[in-house]
Amino acid sequence: MRAAEPVAPPAPVVTAPPQASPVTRPVPVTPASRPGSTRPAIRRSVPVTTPRPPVATPMVQRPAPVSIPTAPVSSLPAPRPSWEVRPVAPDAREIAESVYVVKPGDTLRAVADRAGAGSEVIARANGLTPPFMIRAGQRLTIPGGRYHLVRPGESGIAIARAYGVSWSRIVDANALSEPYVLRAGQRILIPGTAPGATPLSSAAERAAAFKLDVDDILTGGEPALASNQEPAKPSATPRRVLPPTAVVAAPARLRSGFAWPVDGRVVKRFGAGSSGERNDGIKIAAPVGTPIKATADGVVAYVGDGIAALGGLVIVKHGDGWTSVYGHASKLMVQRGQSVKRGQTLALSGQTGFADRPELHFELRRGRTPVDPLSQLPRP
Repeated sequence: MRAAEPVAPPAPVVTAPPQASPVTRPVPVTPASRPGSTRPAIRRSVPVTTPRPPVATPMVQRPAPVSIPTAPVSSLPAPRPSWEVRPVAPDAREIAESVYVVKPGDTLRAVADRAGAGSEVIARANGLTPPFMIRAGQRLTIPGGRYHLVRPGESGIAIARAYGVSWSRIVDANALSEPYVLRAGQRILIPGTAPGATPLSSAAERAAAFKLDVDDILTGGEPALASNQEPAKPSATPRRVLPPTAVVAAPARLRSGFAWPVDGRVVKRFGAGSSGERNDGIKIAAPVGTPIKATADGVVAYVGDGIAALGGLVIVKHGDGWTSVYGHASKLMVQRGQSVKRGQTLALSGQTGFADRPELHFELRRGRTPVDPLSQLPRP
């Protein structure tokens, strides 16, 4: 239901000083005929004042226009996301750079735990690649810095907010990769904390750490898995509500091509716009209440309105690294962790967020990279 629109207060009425009553005489005035009428206009007599010197009209200050708030987004009952439910304490431990000589029976994770550093960071510093095999006598550089120990249920977004650093910087510093699910006991390097590094964060970055984007949700939205915890199995119905501590497993494979999420005219294309802003998807004009369909089979990874610009938002993971994004919805009809089929209704279109008109914001991503949807959708 759309919220009531605020009404601007009426402009003050200014009354001119009283004047002497003028002499009037009837003058015929012919009003315009009604459109489509065949009857002749009726001539009426109305009083016309005799001319008098003009009176200066006082300046009236009109009230500034009142902005209309975005319509609320309707959604199914669900808990708040993990990064709001499970805050993080910024208790990172600082270690100095060192060199470790590998002993017989060592694994990379065991070395990382002994040194108090992150295994991904050590692998990156020493050029190790999966499956990260090390051998006795090998000398490993242990990068210095501040390392945060991940606890069960902590998400990347919450960790970034605790330290006032953008999550994308943490992803890059730790060489995190698909599926971007943290594990309890993992150590995460907080960038900007090593000697000679860029300062931890500026005021602007601390503020930006609390501003979500699609990449943050895809790479830092899932809670950390406990050692004995398995990802949640997808559900075929929105009646099953996952707790925020449950991890949603993405499908392994993309099982079909992509279909159009709505029928409509593309009003904004992928890429840089005329004023330099970048659009990571396309905008499709659609009347409010138009069903938004899943572009392919997948599992819902996010439902909510946490990204202000996109309003009502659904994110679906499809496998093989593919993700689809649906924004500006007025009503959200699925739950996080729900499996969906190609053509299944996810939401109803709207004009929420920063939408210019009733429209759908639609994205396709491969990994962290936005892909032009028109290169993947069938020709209309």
